[in-house]
Amino acid sequence: MAPDLRELVRPAHTALVTQECQKGVLGERAIFPQLAEIARERMIPNAARLAKSARAAGVRVVHCVAMRRPDGLGSSSNARLFNAARKSEVQLIPGTEAVEVIPEIGAEDGDLVLSRLHGLGPMAGTDLDPILRNLGVETIVGVGVSVNVGMTNLVMDAVNAGFRFVLPRDAVAGVPADYAEAVIDHTLSLLATVCATDDVVAAWEAGE
Repeated sequence: MAPDLRELVRPAHTALVTQECQKGVLGERAIFPQLAEIARERMIPNAARLAKSARAAGVRVVHCVAMRRPDGLGSSSNARLFNAARKSEVQLIPGTEAVEVIPEIGAEDGDLVLSRLHGLGPMAGTDLDPILRNLGVETIVGVGVSVNVGMTNLVMDAVNAGFRFVLPRDAVAGVPADYAEAVIDHTLSLLATVCATDDVVAAWEAGE
């Protein structure tokens, strides 16, 4: 039986987690331009709607951004993806615009912004897990990029850590778009509650 979405995303035990929704990944100058272009079609507008709705409902918003020091110290280099990012003209250097949350979503005073220098996703070896637990979070609503790697990694790490995961399929993106849809249908749907942005917004607007 499918879980009741309204109960699943009840504000008291839910956080909206954004994954790499930052200017250097999704902005006009992005490490992977094709991914950013696809994300602008519907992922970014829907993630922005979810962030606004979450704040209005009292749902915690946590932004997870990736960084890399100019000297590369502490960053991963054991996969082709990392090396491709390192060679890009856009670098995710701490303190620069590239690591700022995109303006469509924004980072407001009540939000938390967490950064990492390593890895494929925002949970393994970072503060995300304990911070969510300290906030009393049991359900993660996850948005961002990419379904190819980062979002899929987040879903699996979250489920392994005991969290329930809600995936608004129109608030995530991957390359190519049809591949991302297939991953959602055939892999992530086995681990997460897959729905639409409208469904989550309606649940939050319904309140207690």
